[in-house]
Amino acid sequence: MSLIPYRPFRDLDKWFDEEWPEWPEIWQWPERWLPRIPEVPLMRTPRVDVYETDGDVVAEFELPGVDPKNIDVEVKDDMVKVEAKAEEKKEEKKKGYYRKELSRGYYQRVIPLPVNVQREKAKATYDNGVLKVAVPKVKAAKKEAEKKVKVKVRSAK
Repeated sequence: MSLIPYRPFRDLDKWFDEEWPEWPEIWQWPERWLPRIPEVPLMRTPRVDVYETDGDVVAEFELPGVDPKNIDVEVKDDMVKVEAKAEEKKEEKKKGYYRKELSRGYYQRVIPLPVNVQREKAKATYDNGVLKVAVPKVKAAKKEAEKKVKVKVRSAK
């Protein structure tokens, strides 16, 4: 009796031979078996600096390559929300080759504010890829002079 060599992937090899008799087609199997997935823009979280000045809370967001028309800024009671869509197209034609690149991105960031602010007076400016959102702080009420309270002691009966 002769020995039969052990082939752990024998059934898998047989399946490939039956399903893909033409070997070059195997490289196209994802397109044949998987559904097409639409391109989803990449979600990015922009870097941000938050600081206070004498009268404002300022948040500076890095949004390179974003058209200012595609930026939405929302100031709620205790937070600033920034959403932006970026789209970049590069096309290069030279002798012997052609290259075209498209890049899409979506930025979103929500920042909690450290103090109470006047949201209706918020201002935003965009300069050189940096979005600056300044929100005035709520003016603190005047502190009243301290008043000492005398503690009355009741005698136990």
